[in-house]
Amino acid sequence: MNRINMDIIRWGIIGCGDVTEKKSGPAFSKVPHSELVAVMRRDAAKAADYAQRHGVPKWYDQVDDLINDPDVNAIYIATPPDVHKEYTLKALRAGKPVYVEKPMARNAAECEDMVQASRDTGVPLFVAYYRRSLPYFVKLKELIDTQAIGEIRQVHITIHKTPYPEEVGESPQPGWRVQPELSGGGHFHDLASHQFDYLEYVLGPIQQAKGIARNQAGLYAADDVVQAVFAFESGVVGSGSWCFATNGVEQKEEAVLLGTLGKITFSFFERFTISVETEAGTEEFLLPYPPHVQQPLIETIVAELRGEGRCPSTGETGLRANRVLDWITG
Repeated sequence: MNRINMDIIRWGIIGCGDVTEKKSGPAFSKVPHSELVAVMRRDAAKAADYAQRHGVPKWYDQVDDLINDPDVNAIYIATPPDVHKEYTLKALRAGKPVYVEKPMARNAAECEDMVQASRDTGVPLFVAYYRRSLPYFVKLKELIDTQAIGEIRQVHITIHKTPYPEEVGESPQPGWRVQPELSGGGHFHDLASHQFDYLEYVLGPIQQAKGIARNQAGLYAADDVVQAVFAFESGVVGSGSWCFATNGVEQKEEAVLLGTLGKITFSFFERFTISVETEAGTEEFLLPYPPHVQQPLIETIVAELRGEGRCPSTGETGLRANRVLDWITG
C-alpha cells in the first residue's frame, strides 16, 4: 500500500448515529491536524441536527455527495455493517482513506473484498478496533509482553447478560445488532469481534476456532448463546461463553489469562481494573477510559496519513476478527 502524506485530515462521517455522539465524533476535531468537516445521514433532519450540535460546517443526506465533497479527504463509516463494503469501496475508489466501524463487515468474504480494494487503489483502510490503543489495553499488553504472569497458557472469556430492554416486553423492538442481514449475526458478532481482534493483537494469530451458536430465547433471529474453543499459532488455547438471554442473577463479563506464574483478570467492556495475581500477591491497575474512547486510535490514523507513524488496526487485521467469527458460527 502506498504511504500517504496529508497535511490536515478533513473527515466526513457516513452515518452520524449514537456511536459518533461521544465515542468517536468529537475526537476528529480534538486530534491535532484533524477536523470534522461534514456528516451524512439518510434522515436529513437528523443530519442537520448533528451538524448544528457538534459545530460541523456541512451535512448531507446522500452518501455520494459526502464522498465527492472536495473538502473531505478521509471518510469514517459508522453505519451498520450491511453497507460497510459498499461505502468503503466507493470511498477508496474516490481516493479517500477509510476508517470503518467494527465489525468490519458482515463476514470475512466482504472484508476480503474491502482489503483487496485498498490494495488495488493504494488507499489506506483502517478499522475501529480502538482497544488496541486505549491506555487500559496498552497496559494489559505491556503486562503480557513483560511476562508479568510468565508464559501465557490459556485465555477464558465470559459474557453472560440479560436481554436488552428493547428486546423484551409486549412490543419488542430488537435493534440492528440482532438482525443478521444487517449485522452478520447478533450480540456475539458485535462484542466478540472486539475480543478476538485484541487477543490476536497481544497473543498472535488464531489458527483455528470452533463453536456452537444457538437461539434459545426466541427474541430475535440471531443467535443468543455461543460456546467456542480456539487455538493460537503460539500454542495458547482459549475458550469462551457468550449468553445474552440469561437471568438477572447470572450476569458476568470477565476475561482471564492463565500463565505459568499467575493469572490476569480483566474486562473488555467498561470495567477499568486489571488484576494481576502471582505468588507474590495481587496487584491492581486502575485505568479509566478517556472521554472519547476512539481518540487514541484516531491519533494513530492521523499520524499515519501524515507520514508520521502507523495505525495498529488495519483492514488486514480487521479481516482476521471476522474470519474467527465465521469459523465459530458458520
